[in-house]
Amino acid sequence: MCSSRLQITQLGCGSCGTGLTGEFRPCEFCGLDDADRDLLRVFLRSRGNMKELERHLGVSYPTTRARFEDLLRKLDLAEASPVESQLEARLEASVEAPGEDPRLGTLRALAAGDLDPRSARAALGDPSRS
Repeated sequence: MCSSRLQITQLGCGSCGTGLTGEFRPCEFCGLDDADRDLLRVFLRSRGNMKELERHLGVSYPTTRARFEDLLRKLDLAEASPVESQLEARLEASVEAPGEDPRLGTLRALAAGDLDPRSARAALGDPSRS
């Protein structure tokens, strides 16, 4: 109704009608769908072995990592790795300033290693060399 977070104050059994009232902490995993709970269960059962998780899911390692990273985000456990933070900083630095020649941003990205020469040539308008 308002924007405040709801608090669980009552629990009940649908079979026998027993009820409890009080203040209860919500389960952080209860909001996950079945597929995410299964992913977490397999990850824990395999003691964090990503190859085992990959075999269970029947998908490639990058897809497995992406699914696991998505799960971490849903649980508010994702943190940017130092490599990701550096890449974001480089990309921000490569963005052109207002009134600046747009090619400079491409050249900055190339110099920082965030763009390969072939992509830089294409971005600079030299598709014959891509």
